[in-house]
Amino acid sequence: MAKIQLNGKKVSIKQKLSISDLLKKYKLDTSKIAVEINGIILNKTKYKKRILKNNDKIEIVHFIGGG
Repeated sequence: MAKIQLNGKKVSIKQKLSISDLLKKYKLDTSKIAVEINGIILNKTKYKKRILKNNDKIEIVHFIGGG
């Protein structure tokens, strides 16, 4: 198990979990979010390749339309 910080909360995850796996776990639509890892916005093309590590800090931001 690894421990990460997800939107300010400590979360335990299984080893070798990718960003893509994390988003599927929480049923998040990748077209409506942005993911920041350790202060850097991650390109969507890297969601499957980027494996989460112990103590990573992830922020997931949802886009909301309005006007």
